[in-house]
Amino acid sequence: MVKKKRKKEVIFVDSNVFIIDLRYKKDKDYKINKSFLDYLYEKKTGITSVFNLLEICGILSFNLNERQIVELYHYFPDKYNVEIIPSPLLELSLPQLAIRKVFEVINRKVSFGDALIISLVESYIPHITHFLSWNAIHFKKKISVEASLKVLTPREFLTPPGNPLP
Repeated sequence: MVKKKRKKEVIFVDSNVFIIDLRYKKDKDYKINKSFLDYLYEKKTGITSVFNLLEICGILSFNLNERQIVELYHYFPDKYNVEIIPSPLLELSLPQLAIRKVFEVINRKVSFGDALIISLVESYIPHITHFLSWNAIHFKKKISVEASLKVLTPREFLTPPGNPLP
């Protein structure tokens, strides 16, 4: 009998999960969001994109000075124990994506920002097992990678089947 090798868990995390942790401590989902990020840190299975990291820095730039934004950018991967795809090096160019590819994703009824993320995932990290976002509904049935991809909110991810969390 041949044992089926279990696929390594690789979790792509959308910007809004990090924004809740960094800015919205009173959000109704803050505790479950924090539990998910703690899980991610411990398991070392998290990935996000340089687009997401730049979006996070842009959102927080209204409340941070230049030094704080630079520190956030550089220390973010260590703070959350996540890998930045393709790279967080400021000296590099943004990931190359064909306009046709982004346009094809937009034709799936997806906003431009979400289409950029989906295009990057499909082009650079098609091996993800989970895509986590508080806006999971925007991504369900929109990402063309493996059929087994689970698109979930952090609450859904942490909820045992048949045992909903409060």
